[in-house]
Amino acid sequence: MRNTTPHIAVIGAGITGVTTAYALAEKGYAVTVFDRQRYAAMETSFANGGQLSASNAEVWNHWSTVVKGITWMLKRDAPLLMNPSPNWHKYSWMAEFVGNIPKYRSNTIATTRLAIEARKHLFDMAEREGIDFDLETRGILHFYRDRKSFDHAAQVNDMLTEGGLDRRAVTAEEIRAIEPALTGDFHGGFFTPSDATGDIHKFTRGLAKACIRRGVRFVHDATVERLDHLGREIKVVWTNGDATASHDELVVDGIVICAGVASRKFAAMVGDRVNIYPVKGYSITVHLDDEASRDAAPWVSLLDDKAKIVTSRLGGDRLRIAGTAEFNGENRDIRADRIQPLVDWTRQLFPMVDTGKVVPWSGLRPMMPDMMPRVGAGRRAGVFYNTGHGHLGWTLSAATAQVVSEKIAADMPFDLPTVGLREAA
Repeated sequence: MRNTTPHIAVIGAGITGVTTAYALAEKGYAVTVFDRQRYAAMETSFANGGQLSASNAEVWNHWSTVVKGITWMLKRDAPLLMNPSPNWHKYSWMAEFVGNIPKYRSNTIATTRLAIEARKHLFDMAEREGIDFDLETRGILHFYRDRKSFDHAAQVNDMLTEGGLDRRAVTAEEIRAIEPALTGDFHGGFFTPSDATGDIHKFTRGLAKACIRRGVRFVHDATVERLDHLGREIKVVWTNGDATASHDELVVDGIVICAGVASRKFAAMVGDRVNIYPVKGYSITVHLDDEASRDAAPWVSLLDDKAKIVTSRLGGDRLRIAGTAEFNGENRDIRADRIQPLVDWTRQLFPMVDTGKVVPWSGLRPMMPDMMPRVGAGRRAGVFYNTGHGHLGWTLSAATAQVVSEKIAADMPFDLPTVGLREAA
């Protein structure tokens, strides 16, 4: 056991990086977080769908997903869109995706259990640190327009309930009672009362401030150029600003790679293969500036199975609408033809909501081929991962941060000083 406090570098200041830094600080480690943006939570953790959704734990590794992807390939407004241009990374990832179809059921159940555990940790952190992030605990309602999709959802529901989730089928009449603002004709739905929603950006920024109070150092505007494994230590080399800036270095005892879609690049630097592919998602934030819009917008979080669109109410004056999956490499362009279906969907289902003030956004989900996050140790000593959460980073991060911090504590134990980070908080 070490007599000195180990120093851990965390690469990435999104939701997974900041929750990891917090968990490590709680255990007494010295922590430095590196991020290329000026502030925490400025990329994929900026404006996602907002759902803390164990009810959305179904992995995508299913033949129906493959069939839909092929069917939708040439439809520009399809929920799932793939750029067919040749790319080895993309097609090798898809081959591994298909290869993981036999694990569909077991991975869905495992993800459900992890999501339920994560909820406890996230709520505890928010309460302990006094973080206001527009939390709504009104549940999540999935609705279906036809019998076929509802029957498939019932099969998925069996897996989710096996994973421990309290989720029940509801009739069309019950759907209207759960969320009166929702208009349309539906066959039925499933309601998960324990799911919640919140603003991922506000939470992550609030937790980053809590980390700083606990002694964590953040290095922003930092482009990490190299990770040099030195045997018992690791050297982080970075620049601040443009490529002509001088290099800075920091030697640490361990690193945790939480860098979203960039994790694949950093893993290669330390001898690991982490086959993450960027899957773009889009959102719009509708500003509810008038009373009529505020009254007409839903409070219960929704998921439209056919359109693959979700909603979250973020306080009294914002409504987040998000969806789509786009396989188009590391491309962050906001396409008008992908945003318009989100606006049209809002107008159709909530006609009294004014969509005159809509803020579009896109982000890259870091997805592993088996749809499971990469959490744990790498091949070399002192290298760890908490990345690849795909569409469930907000939902799973509080649990995976605990998992990786416990792995680090087992691999790199030390004598906690009498006066440490926990007391300094």
